[in-house]
Amino acid sequence: MTLSVQQLSDRIEINDLLVRYTRALDSKDWALLDTVFTDDAELDYRSSGGIAGKLPEVKEWLERALALFPETLHLIGNSEVELDGDRARARTALYNPMFFANPDGSRHHFAIGACYLDELRRTPQGWRIVKRREEHGFTEGTLPPALEIPG
Repeated sequence: MTLSVQQLSDRIEINDLLVRYTRALDSKDWALLDTVFTDDAELDYRSSGGIAGKLPEVKEWLERALALFPETLHLIGNSEVELDGDRARARTALYNPMFFANPDGSRHHFAIGACYLDELRRTPQGWRIVKRREEHGFTEGTLPPALEIPG
């Protein structure tokens, strides 16, 4: 299948959008998420212990949950994109190692492997995610018993 220039452009723009999401999380730049999702986006992180809700509620939860981890790296890859005019679907693999300090000063590490299942729409500001569901794949390591991700 030969892609048109528009389809190539759309795929690059969607990839940039997905990368911008990871930058927002790892830099803890919560306002940047407004350039990733539509205002009414529905997000579902329940498969890995998170919450489901609209963007404002989930942004607040992400800020609280990721505050526990001074070091994170959201690595994405193997993204499949299906374009349909001004709409698209994407399935993107995620590997997310996270680090935090134990009370004794040692570092603790655990990681999540998952897929983001996204529905996207072209808006006047560019491509945005309107619906995201995280599909949990695996967890490496464990959270210490004293550390709970706020719900």
